[in-house]
Parts: sequence; C-alpha cells; structure tokens
Amino acid sequence: MASQKKLVKDVIKKADVLLEVIDARFPDDTRNSEIEKDLKRAKKPFIIVMNKCDLVPKEKLEKAKSRMAKIAPAVFVSSKERFGTTMLRHKILEVADIQGRDIHVGCIGYPNTGKSSVINGVAGRGKASTSAISGHTKGVQIVNAGSRIVFLDTPGVFPFDEHDEYIQGLLGIKDSTHLKDPIGVALKIIEKLVDEDRELLESFYKISFTDENSYDLLEMIGLQCNFLKKKGEIDENRTAVRIINDWQKGLLHREKTDIE
Repeated sequence: MASQKKLVKDVIKKADVLLEVIDARFPDDTRNSEIEKDLKRAKKPFIIVMNKCDLVPKEKLEKAKSRMAKIAPAVFVSSKERFGTTMLRHKILEVADIQGRDIHVGCIGYPNTGKSSVINGVAGRGKASTSAISGHTKGVQIVNAGSRIVFLDTPGVFPFDEHDEYIQGLLGIKDSTHLKDPIGVALKIIEKLVDEDRELLESFYKISFTDENSYDLLEMIGLQCNFLKKKGEIDENRTAVRIINDWQKGLLHREKTDIE
C-alpha cells in the first residue's frame, strides 16, 4: 500500500494535468476525496473522467455530472463506444492552458475503472497496454496522444483501506468468495438499489416492500429464493452471495438510454 501511495504522489508531481478516472455507474463511490485534496494542495488542475458512461442512463449521468462539476470539470467517456474522447482531449488542452511544450497528463483512479482504456481512447487503440486484470500496468509508459498531449501511463492505482471492501465488491475487484464480509457488502448493494432503483430490486427478486431496512430486505430475498437452513432460518450468507453475484454479473443494472 505504501508503494502505491508513493506512486500516486509521483504521478501528481510529474503531471501538468491529472485525470481522475471514476466508474460512471458508481461516481461517488469511486472518487477519492483524499487524493483530490492532494491535487488541490499541489495546485494541479484535474478532470473527473466518468468512464463506462454507456452503462448508465442519461438522466443519472447528468445528475452525477452536476455534482462533480462543483469539484472539477467532468467529462463522460465510453472507451468501449469511443464516446467522449474528443471532448476529453479538448478539455485537457483547455484546463492545462500550457503553450510551447507538451502537456504531461497523469491518469489515476481505483482498479478496474479503466484508466488505460481511457488513454487508448484519446491516443488511439493499442497505444497503452490494457487488461481486465486489476493492476495490469506494471511500469511507467509514455504515450504520445498527439496535439501536444503526452500521457504518463502508470499503475496510478488508489490503494484500498480495510473499510473499502464495499467498493471492491461494487467494482467486481473481489468476488463473493474473496470478501471478508459478504453480508455487509450485500446490504450496501441493497441500500444502493433502494435509493436508486426500488422497482428493479422488487421486480428482480419478486418482493414488495415499503420502509423495511436493508437487513429485512436481505431476509425477504433469502426467503423468496428459498435459501433456508435446516431449522427454517434464512441462510444470510448464501443470500448475500447470490445478491453480490447478481450485481457483479450486471443483472441488477437497467439498460442505459442513449447519450447525445
């Protein structure tokens, strides 16, 4: 963890502009407020890149962008759909406001938010090595993206603290078999769905609820799935694993609407 923190600080020091890559599906959860404070202390401009926007309804994206705009300029990007990369390129040039030399751009964020894919989207496919495996980028790569933009492609990964297991569950960095507290993670997923899409939660698990808490809902789901122990008690762990697996497989996300 110490080496990761040092690496992130080195990226901040060397770059003229920083991209904080977050997952558009979980914009608030995949921000790192401590790193943002470091950026402000270092007086380094940064852009919040909301990657994977093709997986999120437009209305939700716009609300998240409004929140992010209070912190830093925000740009929607879909590396998969090659959407938003031209806008990101223009935003880098605008925010940097540097003339007469190349602009060094650092790219940082949590694992699996798609940092190298964002770089490839701006620079052209295949310029930076990408992989679905967390932590794939092993050393610094200089990636010339044209128009005086030079990426410092590094691992640039925010280290997780012990209390960040929820984020790891959300992003699929750890599956249910590797989570220390699958029930706690499942409860967080339920809370997120209650806040953002109650109808989907009800329809998917065929339950109906009013003001029950997340633990009550977990038990309702377990009962509906017939996950019972020998004495008829709800098997909470098995239920939690089912919820986490459904979430990580994308079954608990609605189809997105088109982004204009």
